[in-house]
Amino acid sequence: MDTSEQNEKAKAMAIATACRTHRREKQSKPGMSNAVDGTTQRRIRRKRRELMKQEKKNRAGVEMRIRALQRIVPGGETVVGVDKLFEQTADYILELQTQVKAMKVLATFFEGLEREKMKFGG
Repeated sequence: MDTSEQNEKAKAMAIATACRTHRREKQSKPGMSNAVDGTTQRRIRRKRRELMKQEKKNRAGVEMRIRALQRIVPGGETVVGVDKLFEQTADYILELQTQVKAMKVLATFFEGLEREKMKFGG
């Protein structure tokens, strides 16, 4: 293969490459970069829609749990703001823990009274 044949072959390859590049640019939408084609755009839009649906679902789940918490905590339905609801919930949990401790003490006291009664034949 001589130099002129090599030059002709190189020119033909350059023209073919330029034609492919031109076709790709022509097929892409106006305003879109060549790096992001239509298929990629559709994938991006589909993923964005999926994420928005998931976010909406998560938000609905959180709102449902907040409403449930408002029903459980005394006075929770009248509380304005989630931060206040969480404070009131924490206070309610402390009250319940105190009540449980008091009941345990009373149960222990009455068990002791029963044992004393049994000792004396009662």
